[in-house]
Amino acid sequence: MAAISHTLHSRCIACGQDNPAGLRLKFKKQADGTVKAAAFCFGELSGYDGLLHGGVAALMLDSAMANCLFASGITALTAEMKVRYKSPVRIGRAVELSARLDADHDPLFLLQSELRQDGQLKVLAEAKFMRTVG
Repeated sequence: MAAISHTLHSRCIACGQDNPAGLRLKFKKQADGTVKAAAFCFGELSGYDGLLHGGVAALMLDSAMANCLFASGITALTAEMKVRYKSPVRIGRAVELSARLDADHDPLFLLQSELRQDGQLKVLAEAKFMRTVG
C-alpha cells in the first residue's frame, strides 16, 4: 500500500517528507481502515538517558491520528488529546505506530492511537479532531 501524503503537511515535523529535520514517518492505510507506520527511536529523541522523550511519543501518536483522517480524505486539527504512558519506550529500537477512527461526528472526529515496542503497548492516546474549513 502507498504511503499517505497530504500537500498541506509536507513540512510537518512528524510526517512531512519535505522536512529534513523531521521524523518523516510514513503511514500506510490498512484494509481495516487503520493506519500503521514503523519508526526508529534515535538517541537524539531521548529525554531521560536511554528513553524516548514523552513529548516525542505524543507527537508520533498525534501524527498517526492525523494521518488516519488524511487516509479518509479528512483534514482536521487536534482539538484535545489525552496520552497514557504505560511503560518506558527504549531508545535505539524500533516502534510500531497505529491509529483508528472510533467515531465520526463531522466536524468532530474521535480517534485512538497506539505506540508499541517489541509487540508491547507502551503509549496510548485518544483525541478529538476538528475538521478545518477551507
